Amino acid sequence: MSLKIAIIGAGPAGFYTAEAALKHWGGAAEVDIIDRLPTPYGLIRAGVAPDHQSIKAVTKRYDGTAGGQGVRFIGNVEVGRDVSIDELRGLYDAVVLSLGAPLDKPIGIPGDDLPGVIGSAAFVGWYNGHPDFAGLEVPLGHHGVAVIGNGNVAIDCARVLAKTPAELATSDIAQHALMALEGSGVRDVHIVGRRGPHQASFTTKEAGELGHLERAQPLLRAGDLPPLEEDAALEPGHRKMVTHLRGFAAAERSDKPVTIHFEFFRRPVAVEGHDKAERLIVETTRLEDGRAVGTGELHAIPCGLVIAAIGYRTPPLAGVPFSEQLGRFESDAAGRIGAGLYASGWARRGPSGTIGTNRPDGFSVVEAMVADGLAGGAAGGAGLDALLASRGVRATGFADWQALDAAEVARARPGAPREKIVDMAEMLALLG
Repeated sequence: MSLKIAIIGAGPAGFYTAEAALKHWGGAAEVDIIDRLPTPYGLIRAGVAPDHQSIKAVTKRYDGTAGGQGVRFIGNVEVGRDVSIDELRGLYDAVVLSLGAPLDKPIGIPGDDLPGVIGSAAFVGWYNGHPDFAGLEVPLGHHGVAVIGNGNVAIDCARVLAKTPAELATSDIAQHALMALEGSGVRDVHIVGRRGPHQASFTTKEAGELGHLERAQPLLRAGDLPPLEEDAALEPGHRKMVTHLRGFAAAERSDKPVTIHFEFFRRPVAVEGHDKAERLIVETTRLEDGRAVGTGELHAIPCGLVIAAIGYRTPPLAGVPFSEQLGRFESDAAGRIGAGLYASGWARRGPSGTIGTNRPDGFSVVEAMVADGLAGGAAGGAGLDALLASRGVRATGFADWQALDAAEVARARPGAPREKIVDMAEMLALLG
């Protein structure tokens, strides 16, 4: 009797968990990967920068999993709306929550609710064509933008804002975003971080790319860099990243029209403006035992758009233990939440690591299932199909995604890999 497994979320964590289940049980397991969108791949499709196409090639691996025997992709089904967790636990022998962390953490400062203040998940979703954010109002008329955060997402946001339309034309950036950026008045992009260059979590590749932009120059204050000899204590990759920053600080000012300002040792304290964001107030900080401590010295960064790239949260689900402090489900080290209920990926450990970091999570969860001695016998997909049909829910499959994929590729502008369909109604209409 085959083991019936439901995986909620068709991003990297979900696919790696399905891959691990197939490797362990082979034909003795039936796996349903459920997602609220008709399109799979989660963060790969909607989170990875559109000009980083090589990273998105990992979807070919996921295609192999989705097209394998014993695996189904079930799209356009939202857990909590179309079917509950308790219902899924009754229909499957095991349920794995691989929802990722799609919600932005709030900045938590006065004025963070003003128009023009948005989270990076929303901004990235906007330029990547996520249906939830395709209609987002992104004010680009002001010369200044402040991006709060010292990680790769902050650099992604800054780079997309700073690139020329020609540089973005061969990416899969959404057409509405490309058109908005073509008319952008942004000339100063400020990347704001509470600590210094040695504490920044940019990768070498991401930082280095900023030195090769057609119309933008990255700059930082030389005084924000620690003494050169202190770089020797850094891990080699991080040391190379800091070397890029030192190069930016030493470079002469060019005549490029856009400047990317690294604002190290700046703690955001307020967003100010008349009915909209007009400036970000920051406090100068210093390091004490690795912590950023305010000095009381305040500065204003003129900006009409503030993007908070300071972290993400998993959405809670009714009946599932959730840590508000950590912003993720409560589970043990193996991803076990309760009897037959597990979590993998960011929903298990929080938003950290690379795409590949999710792979060990999937295998860890399957090992926990084996240790728990799960037995088959649940209704599985047949039961879910009947339940959804009774509620009039129009679920989509992997063949439907392939039809959408073909349509997106066919409508691509010259040189681009695809033109994403960003409206759910249009997706479903195309599928009949």
